[in-house]
Amino acid sequence: MSCFIITSFAKKPVLNEDSLMVQKFYTTLNEPLFWLSSRKDIKRANEWIKAIELNENSGILSDKLQIVQIRTALSNKSKMDNFLKEKTDKQITGFVLNFIKHQQQANILFEYDEVNAPRDSVYIFQLIFSKNKGSVSNLLSTLDCKDPDYLVLKKFLHDSISDKNSVKYKTVLLAMNYRKYLAANQHPEYILVNIPEAEAVYYKNSLPTLKMRTVPGKKTNMTPTISSYINSIVTFPTWNVPFNIAGDEILPKVQKDENYLEQHNFDVVDAKGNVMDDSELNWKSYTAKNFPYYFRQSTGSDNSLGVLKFNLQNPFSIFLHATSNPGAFAKDYRFLSHGCIRLEKPFELADAMLRGKLDMEELKSGKKNTESTIIKLPVKIPVFITYVPLTVTGNKVTFLPDVYGLIK
Repeated sequence: MSCFIITSFAKKPVLNEDSLMVQKFYTTLNEPLFWLSSRKDIKRANEWIKAIELNENSGILSDKLQIVQIRTALSNKSKMDNFLKEKTDKQITGFVLNFIKHQQQANILFEYDEVNAPRDSVYIFQLIFSKNKGSVSNLLSTLDCKDPDYLVLKKFLHDSISDKNSVKYKTVLLAMNYRKYLAANQHPEYILVNIPEAEAVYYKNSLPTLKMRTVPGKKTNMTPTISSYINSIVTFPTWNVPFNIAGDEILPKVQKDENYLEQHNFDVVDAKGNVMDDSELNWKSYTAKNFPYYFRQSTGSDNSLGVLKFNLQNPFSIFLHATSNPGAFAKDYRFLSHGCIRLEKPFELADAMLRGKLDMEELKSGKKNTESTIIKLPVKIPVFITYVPLTVTGNKVTFLPDVYGLIK
């Protein structure tokens, strides 16, 4: 349940003449030249370069040095040998494919991403078949993201922010990139968690169906950005306490009061899961570094995970879960967990995901030591844990505190 990672944000990918997508483009084209085979195609290349320059207000920053290089090469086409022509042609293709990809998908780097599907073939065919489809500017307007929040942010960026080095500009650009990612990886049913907002929204048929407060990780235990799937729900989960929490937090409490374990339903177990007799352990001899055992909390409403755990595929042991401390949801500042996401309305969410086939009465009884059960979902449901310190409500953009200090 504990993790500490640095969230990665959008970075502009490099697509040069040697990139795999460029190589695939020319294999698909089955011709050595796309731009330098005729005056008409050279004119089309210049039209692309101009359109890319003019699209900076969409938040996509063009490589000015590369533009100068391409324009110089195009004006000196007659002086090139075949090798240089092919190299230049590929450079232009890489530059344009990079833009087309960013225009539709952006390049959000989740710390763990299981959902994003490669779309290189889509961009390749879009470019190949774009030659006879009117002006480049009109083509780009059809390719641009149509997500409503994205369009609000794009207009806000154009109308309200001029300093491209400002935190607000970077925040809006990040939010736009997330909206592009979600649009490109669209699913009719998914959960969207925004860490700085400390809220989660469940979407069904692409519409927000259930909204709730969350408790994300502390600044010292940051919740990572994750794009993954929930495929099962655990009722009455036990909590195997992560080693750092055991040594830093629970061990000192036990050393102060040995009744703490019984009061909070903890067992002491060894590496094989065997339960130890805690009364025979010399607690004062242990430190966070030499403690050889683990703590496991039994099931029930007093369990720190509550009575519901939503299994989320990722390498950080991060998941969504209920809680035995609902009072935290009433707070304005809710960044209090060790990295996992506590949910305000776990019963409603589980019931919706399981299509109403959840025994709510048994869950709410929360009896101690109730047998834990894994319930497989009818379909796996995407979960996007994002880091966007702003919200969009209608046409209004509201900036939020950068709680983890990640916008640089």
